[in-house]
Amino acid sequence: MIEQININFFTAINKYAGVSALIDNIVIVIAEYMPYVFISILLYLWFSSRIGGKYSALVAGYSAIAGVLINRFITLFYFHPRPFMKNIGVCLVDHASESSFPSDHTTFMLSIAAMLFSIRSTRIIGCLLLFFGLLSGVSRVFCGVHFPEDILGSLLVSVVAAYTIWALRKRLRVINEFIVNVYFSILIRRRLYTVIKSVSNTEGDSLLGLNYEQNLQK
Repeated sequence: MIEQININFFTAINKYAGVSALIDNIVIVIAEYMPYVFISILLYLWFSSRIGGKYSALVAGYSAIAGVLINRFITLFYFHPRPFMKNIGVCLVDHASESSFPSDHTTFMLSIAAMLFSIRSTRIIGCLLLFFGLLSGVSRVFCGVHFPEDILGSLLVSVVAAYTIWALRKRLRVINEFIVNVYFSILIRRRLYTVIKSVSNTEGDSLLGLNYEQNLQK
């Protein structure tokens, strides 16, 4: 019965696939490339001037990794075919014939969103990313590579992953501080090297100019 409900919801969403080439292309972009938007957000947080942004990016990254690892663990014990493997609906994108539950794409995105939502300073960003993550998940149902239950499973896994990382945040502080310190150490060394090189070039130009003037006087 649950499987039939799952198929019914899938059919209700996927039945619009192939009707409009324009809509199909828009949905495919959302389904396939939305994770890059999430990665861009993490990079923005990391390269922002605030230390807190770097810590937020790190724990959100941990959450995404934890979510995908949980997915891998689930697939070791549970296999659910994708819609196109059961000859159901219309498939708009090529995909490997592997277990559909849960969706790795959606888990990756929602794990990041859930973690950022848990942090006060990034709560608004997390809320927006939660919306876009779910939108991308539904888009993958539209494209015919996932069932609705796969997206719900990803949401559950993401909550577990984010909660786990949040519970371990104090123990992860040492690792976070080490990574941030290494980053700043490399950054300072590069800037120092640039300054020294710039000064050396300036002094070299001055010496060349002095030698030129001395040669003219001779």
